[in-house]
Amino acid sequence: MPDRQPIALSGSPGSPYTRKMLALLRYRRIPYRYLMANSPAVADLPQPKVRLLPTFYLPDEAGALQAVVDSTPLIRRLEREVEGRSVIPDDPALAFLDELIEDYADEWLTKAMFHYRWAYADDIDRAGRILPAWSGLSIPDETLAQRGEMFSRRQIDRLYVVGSNPVTGPVIEASYRRFLEAFEAHLTHQPYLLGRRPGASDFAVYGQLTQLAQFDPTPMALTLKIAPRVFAWVSLMEDASGLEPQAGDWTPLADQPETLGALLAEMGRVYVPVMLANAQALADGAPEVRTEVDGLAWTQSPFPYQGKCLQWLRASYAKLDADARSAVDPLLDRSGLMAIFA
Repeated sequence: MPDRQPIALSGSPGSPYTRKMLALLRYRRIPYRYLMANSPAVADLPQPKVRLLPTFYLPDEAGALQAVVDSTPLIRRLEREVEGRSVIPDDPALAFLDELIEDYADEWLTKAMFHYRWAYADDIDRAGRILPAWSGLSIPDETLAQRGEMFSRRQIDRLYVVGSNPVTGPVIEASYRRFLEAFEAHLTHQPYLLGRRPGASDFAVYGQLTQLAQFDPTPMALTLKIAPRVFAWVSLMEDASGLEPQAGDWTPLADQPETLGALLAEMGRVYVPVMLANAQALADGAPEVRTEVDGLAWTQSPFPYQGKCLQWLRASYAKLDADARSAVDPLLDRSGLMAIFA
């Protein structure tokens, strides 16, 4: 579509989902116009029902501009509307795993991102000084400090939403360390999660790691110490527009290295029990999600959006034909992920 006008979107460098989508647009060579969330130009654009970052401004069926949020459906819409350089594998079984890992990054790794940023003094200090500056550089020091204090307090008070508390904090941190170790080992075999070209899952993982690995001091120090390849990978993912992907660059499931299984096992260990408990709490109308992760009590507020994510994943699994299921089921069984689809 050579005559396509640049897509307008608003966001922030501190938003992992903004970074996810900016990197994806660069890789797919889709023209875009990036606006900071507080840009005066945004005030003249349609407003979303729910304020999330990034916000895309795209035409609806009648051609009228509308505000669209939620990175996962946006990726699928762009796949339908813009040809070439796809981030969805052709093989249905591989595409399903890609979707599953993308959701893990969006819905579990983000817990680590939020936890580290607002649970440690050095991380709170950095976020409180830098994030408000992204919303306005040319303001007095006193105003900047006040904004940082207000923003930090609001975010710290919301830690319970993602399930971060003194009991669950060690679970989140241990999980992030295991993820780093597993991903570091995986990168010794292939440069992306599912082969020699990035999938949607890579951009989702990248988005969270822009903060965990390269902004917030505590998880950044850990990443540098035990996963230097992961740290370098984040920088390489930022702009992969020069990559020339080929159809054969997706590694078939039968040929995937064993390290993929280790990544999936980590998902089964932590992501599965929380997603299932959240769905049960929503079904029961319970005021709190309660389960166990790694033998420790896990509590958080029910999260309706994650309930929708689970429904979407189950719908995708239901659509798999017999051949695709025979390919993915052994991996799901071994990793503990099958419990989501039982």
